[in-house]
Amino acid sequence: MRLALWRILKCELCKIFCYFLESDSVKFFIDNWHLVLVAITSGGLLIWPLIKENAKGLTPQNAVQLINRERAVLIDVSDAEEFAAAHAKGAKNIPLKELEAKLGVVVKKKDLPIVFICPLGKRSATAAAAAIKMGYANAQNLSGGLRAWRDANLPIEKASA
Repeated sequence: MRLALWRILKCELCKIFCYFLESDSVKFFIDNWHLVLVAITSGGLLIWPLIKENAKGLTPQNAVQLINRERAVLIDVSDAEEFAAAHAKGAKNIPLKELEAKLGVVVKKKDLPIVFICPLGKRSATAAAAAIKMGYANAQNLSGGLRAWRDANLPIEKASA
């Protein structure tokens, strides 16, 4: 009984599948597979940076919550000139080149959350990875850097002379 039912079901599924393959829209996809492949690839390439960016860092709002709720330390890894030009309010400057030497002085507790920031978010991602290797498990990168901070209308200050 089961075998007969399966044969009937299998036959009906084959009829549906064959009907589907004979439809005009499927025929278009089969005839123009290269165009479909180009469309899917270009769509994937457009979406990939958004997926990658969201996966690797904090938004400015999440960073502010981390600073306010968990007393996270905001560290700007820009060069001294960039830091003097503009930086997030309350950020401490440790240039990326000096991170290994100075991070232990600025952040004494390794379990304290750290948010790294730089003008575009690239150097801060490197700094967060280096801090994790140094034993700071709660080190995170601010995605988009100071530009994202500014776009979120968060306070920016300039170094005093």
